[in-house]
Amino acid sequence: MDPVRAYHPGSLAVQERLGVRTLADHVGRSIGPAIKPVAAAFLEQQPMLVLGAAARDGQVWSTLLTGDPGFVRATAPDRIAIGGGGPAGTDPLAGAFDAGAPVGTIALDPRTRRRMRLNGTTADGPDGLSVHAEQVFANCPKYLQKRTLHGVEPGARPGAVRRGTALTPGQERFVRAADTFFVATAAPDGVDASHRGGNPGFVRVHAPDELSWFDYPGNSMFLTLGNVEADGRAGLLFLDWSTGDTLQLSGTARTAFGPEGRTTYLRIQQTVETEGASPLRWSAPDYSPANPPLDEGARWPE
Repeated sequence: MDPVRAYHPGSLAVQERLGVRTLADHVGRSIGPAIKPVAAAFLEQQPMLVLGAAARDGQVWSTLLTGDPGFVRATAPDRIAIGGGGPAGTDPLAGAFDAGAPVGTIALDPRTRRRMRLNGTTADGPDGLSVHAEQVFANCPKYLQKRTLHGVEPGARPGAVRRGTALTPGQERFVRAADTFFVATAAPDGVDASHRGGNPGFVRVHAPDELSWFDYPGNSMFLTLGNVEADGRAGLLFLDWSTGDTLQLSGTARTAFGPEGRTTYLRIQQTVETEGASPLRWSAPDYSPANPPLDEGARWPE
């Protein structure tokens, strides 16, 4: 894919501001619409997929889909099928996927510290929710915590759902203890789903309706920050890996640029906490050696 077409004006503006356009063009050549055999094989091994999209009211959310390995599979060089029909029930993205709806996905395997992103649009298909791929690419294992999959909780079903417009004290503790979250962002050319990781405490809670995280050095594409620059809508997903509880946040993001780096802030507008949303049970993490010490956070720009 032409690297210029891989990036919209928001990403290009951030790349220019940070002086990484040449590097971004080089990295952007890895983005294409084709699902290569190695990527297809990786997808079929995964018991979970994170999906990002806009709900009917325009709010952007991230959500977690799970199933037996093979529930996500490539059905064509530019298409994947997701078994089960996509988000349902009380999920904020339930019923949000008409044909042609922009969607971002990320398949992340904590067992191997590998991840793959696929962005595109939803398509009609006989096997549940299908996604027509427009951007397919892998990311390095930076900031990915390694975990062992203990198994699937027999007969597990989602439990109580709590909705709100700000974090409760318990949810604040949940966010502060997180070492991983997923983030969906929107822009005029589609939706992207990505990952953020670090040592517990890398996400800061400033108020019940505002949190932030430092933007650690990555691949210089700035797809997430580019979407924040162009649009601002964002949805975060926090997962309790041991219990399957999830916390979904939707709101508006902005990025503060300073001499020491970049900090992204989320102004929370809606929250959804679901007990036992995932039946998967994972081990405690083996933290990534790339995670910066938390004391670096003292120099975050405000």
